[in-house]
Amino acid sequence: MSNHTTVAAGSATTTPSVATGRLPLAALLALATAVFVTSLTETLPAGVLPAMSADLGVGEAAAGQAVTVYALGTALTAVPLAARTADWRRKRLLLTSVAGFAAANTVTAVSSSYALTMGARFLAGVAAGVAWALLAGYARRLAPPHLQGRAVAVAMTGIPLALSLGVPAGTFLGAAVGWRAAFTAMTVIAAALLGWIALAVPDLPGESRGGRAPVARTLKVPGVLPVLAVTFALVLAHTVLYTYVAAYLGHLGLGGSTGLVLLVFGAASLAGIWITGRYIDRRLRALTLAGTVLVAVGAAALAVPAGSTALVLVAAALWGLGWGGAPTLLQTAVADAGGDAADTAQTMLVSLWNAAMAAGGLAGGLLLDGLGAGALPWSVLLLLVPVVAVVTGARSHGFPARRASS
Repeated sequence: MSNHTTVAAGSATTTPSVATGRLPLAALLALATAVFVTSLTETLPAGVLPAMSADLGVGEAAAGQAVTVYALGTALTAVPLAARTADWRRKRLLLTSVAGFAAANTVTAVSSSYALTMGARFLAGVAAGVAWALLAGYARRLAPPHLQGRAVAVAMTGIPLALSLGVPAGTFLGAAVGWRAAFTAMTVIAAALLGWIALAVPDLPGESRGGRAPVARTLKVPGVLPVLAVTFALVLAHTVLYTYVAAYLGHLGLGGSTGLVLLVFGAASLAGIWITGRYIDRRLRALTLAGTVLVAVGAAALAVPAGSTALVLVAAALWGLGWGGAPTLLQTAVADAGGDAADTAQTMLVSLWNAAMAAGGLAGGLLLDGLGAGALPWSVLLLLVPVVAVVTGARSHGFPARRASS
């Protein structure tokens, strides 16, 4: 079914793209679509929240927990499931994950029970944990060594595409024909993706049983802990503001511009991931620092109580430009630092990423209720200080000035 050639035992596999030194674009775009499905499934409730909450007979705050439950499903299960499926062949595992999304979104689309809907969202989060622990490593192994960072960047384009196109499209579809249609569309996309993966993505072996490094040992690998610390703080900072950006824009008197602001943010994220893909194999450290600074400058511009739409759009563009490459940069950094323990390190990053998202939603809500919307961008600036400090200090391991040859 797949066009790969195994050349050695274990996980060593050479695909035609590795042999020719080219990127396997059809396979990588299938992986990018899987990333799109995971990202859009996670964020879609935010775009259809009023209708979803009314249909399920709960308040918007309760319906909003559909995002939190998804993140918890990923955070709680990514590490143990990755360990249990380490020896599965990669295509089989990816197909299983995408099938999980199809099932979860189908249940969400037809459920009239709040409890059942939350259960389906948790299942979707579990499927995401499997996918996220797999996708970056899969993309790297499909590409020749000198293009592995670019391969991850191609796969990660699904994130800004979901934010810039998927959420607005899902919101429009939900408004036009109902929120359930948006989740049904996600099922259709997942079903089509199953066929694409089966036809276009080369298979690769998993690890031998016992081959996955334990978590405690992986944390001791130089560079892994700094990357994980940066991941938690950076994702927490982003999520605190992104989750409540509509509330903050309302605070500025610009609530009617929320769609436009998110569109600008998403488009700038696409530019950010393009730049990252172009330079990551030579400038990972510089890109990480530059991205963090851009997010900080964007947050600072949002903190200015000018109420100017133009200024807010510039701030959103800077924020998106800085954030767009973050998933690729951090996945690549932790894989580089992890070495032989890269798969375990990436799984830990996935769990920590989603724990930070859940914590960001909670922390942002507490800030909103306790100090008001004006505190949100300032909290971002505060959280980014240790990010800059850790990236700057992890010069030898974690975020080295020059990446070692893969």
